[in-house]
Amino acid sequence: MSGRSILITCEHAGNQLPESFTYLFKRGKEVLESHRGWDPGAAILASYLGVELGAPVFMHPTSRLLVEVNRSLNYPQLFSEFTIALDPSVKQFLLNKYYRPYRNTVTDWIKQETESKKEVAHFSIHSFTPVWEGKIRPTDIGILFDPKRRLESKIALALAEKLQELAPLLTIDLNEPYKGTDDGFTTTLRKKFGAKSYSGIEIEISQKFFFNQELDFVKSVLSPAIKSLEE
Repeated sequence: MSGRSILITCEHAGNQLPESFTYLFKRGKEVLESHRGWDPGAAILASYLGVELGAPVFMHPTSRLLVEVNRSLNYPQLFSEFTIALDPSVKQFLLNKYYRPYRNTVTDWIKQETESKKEVAHFSIHSFTPVWEGKIRPTDIGILFDPKRRLESKIALALAEKLQELAPLLTIDLNEPYKGTDDGFTTTLRKKFGAKSYSGIEIEISQKFFFNQELDFVKSVLSPAIKSLEE
């Protein structure tokens, strides 16, 4: 490998809807605005990291409730309760218009880099609700990865260690509040690219930072933490 290329993505960047499908959500506006419709704050953080790290950023602004671009095609909730009953031809339209173009663009970029003998470190930026089913989640920043992939594990552990050093009062967890091997875009990409050429790390940020206007602090620790991985 002739170096490492950093990639930033944000699969739940927004809760936009194409006008022709807004009728489906007349009774779901509150859900659309909630964490189920998008990842609040994630797009802002992803954009910032792209600038600070000089890395390409790919973001998907359409709501996950239309079609979930962070899930595989056989995932049961690929379509939400608002779109699950659509005609199969309409579902195919949504996949061809929103799902496949986004995933293909990211995949093609990684393919180009790996074919140039570059190792790709992919950081997928997400945010999660701090309270789930009535329980408070203790995690502040979660680093999700596949423990079976040696290089990916090394990057994840180094990132968590640096974050803890920069923000000792935060709770930095590995594979929390989700597992890095759960169905997602990174798990699909791992199947396409070798463990030595591709590492897919999901970074999950508690939305409490965004609600409390503490995003600047998250920026101030996450950017240098990722930069330190190249030292």
